[in-house]
Amino acid sequence: MAQLFNSNRPFGQEASGYFRYFGAAYGNHVIGDFLTEGFYPSLLHQDPRYFRKGSGSTGSRVRYAISRIFRTETDAGGMAFNYSRVLGASSTVAISSLYYANHRDVEASTVGFGTQLGGAMAVNVLKEFWPDLLRKYSRKH
Repeated sequence: MAQLFNSNRPFGQEASGYFRYFGAAYGNHVIGDFLTEGFYPSLLHQDPRYFRKGSGSTGSRVRYAISRIFRTETDAGGMAFNYSRVLGASSTVAISSLYYANHRDVEASTVGFGTQLGGAMAVNVLKEFWPDLLRKYSRKH
């Protein structure tokens, strides 16, 4: 979509532009995962994995899934603010501003940060309900 709308003109168009967009998107993914799932959790002694609630009303499960963006378990077994997720998302946006020339202002960074956290929320909700959806819609053999 970014190439279709030429949202980062220095990347260009055609095949060379596509590979620049692809490389930047892949870099964002790798950097984000490394910081959010590896570096910050190790440094801060947090466990950023998502653990399903698995039962309760739909609303309570959605609220739980969304809350895990901001709350996580510590290595000691307690609960804490999810600094790993928030710092990982903000660091990813800051690093990506180095190679996305049009993302070097406060508005673009804020949108990128919100997109990072919103995407993580959506993934958590999907993780919460995916087993239920598979069970409901898969065919019994």
